[in-house]
Amino acid sequence: MREINVRMMLEDRELSFSAYASRSTTSKGRKLTESKSSLRTEFQRDRDRIIHTKAFRRLNHKTQVFISPLGDHYTTRLTHTLEVSQIARTIARALNLNEDLTEAIALGHDMGHTPFGHVGEEVIGKLIPGGFRHNHQSLRIVDILEKSGQGLNLTYEVRMGIKLHSKPKSDIFRKDLLDDLTLEGQAVRISDAIAYLNHDIGDAIRAGILKEKDLPSRATSLLGKKKSNRINTMVTDIVESSTLLLSRDNSQPNLTFSDEILEAFTLLRNFMFQEVYLPVSGGEESTKSKEILTFLFSHFEKNPGQIPSEYWIRDEPIERMVVDYVSGMTDRYALRTAENLKPGITGKVFSRII
Repeated sequence: MREINVRMMLEDRELSFSAYASRSTTSKGRKLTESKSSLRTEFQRDRDRIIHTKAFRRLNHKTQVFISPLGDHYTTRLTHTLEVSQIARTIARALNLNEDLTEAIALGHDMGHTPFGHVGEEVIGKLIPGGFRHNHQSLRIVDILEKSGQGLNLTYEVRMGIKLHSKPKSDIFRKDLLDDLTLEGQAVRISDAIAYLNHDIGDAIRAGILKEKDLPSRATSLLGKKKSNRINTMVTDIVESSTLLLSRDNSQPNLTFSDEILEAFTLLRNFMFQEVYLPVSGGEESTKSKEILTFLFSHFEKNPGQIPSEYWIRDEPIERMVVDYVSGMTDRYALRTAENLKPGITGKVFSRII
């Protein structure tokens, strides 16, 4: 019976994509050459590899903004990742880009996040020379840490999309940040901001930190008062504004908002930093989280023999293995480990979940 090569059929379909889209057949490839699948394109294989990692599963128990909330409906790092994937795929499909590449980048972009969200990233960053960046750790996970030190051997485009997804607090469309970033990577980059901005508003209202009426009226009048309306407005504007750019003879087109929506988006984003992100990082749970992570880092640096063998995979300083181990912990695992090593350290703040 003649073998049907589904991959080749899928690759043929990619020929109908936008001239600016990425195609699996013209990928810059993998570090190690592999035989091709008969069923999946290279970007589809990358997506599947990411989904089956331990780091991806741990996202379910990692903080987005609010640390160990009691409610069932707060965003976790995993639900954030899924929302980013959905928004980015919508943008990619509307612009006739490569949806498989977009999905792979989206699913892998946050695997390097520490326990306790950005508070954890801040703490670990102060404990090691050169600091800590979750996007660089995400790349390290897929390149090295997964599969007992073998890594996932992902394609160049997925790896760069993961590495370059982070954004400054100011201009998220800065041109110098877009080198080596495909349009699919750009779709994930802006979708990351669209997703976290909107679900964090919902979580802040759920936590009693904000009320709907507190949001800047200038922003909500343009974007919408409800989460679904704001996301729809932003995504529609990205598609409409970017379609104009992609239709021109432009050697390096970039995705963008219109000036009016970018102004409203920036206003809302600055508001969230001022009213939610910064206050939460200085709260009681965040303060205790910093103490716990500092303790864990110090303990395992002094007692490296207690680090699981799966992290002893490179001839690197002990400090690097400590970073890999501690940053990979889920919130609850970090709390339980600290409490077992130093009873009482978690205090009343986290007693309900130990």
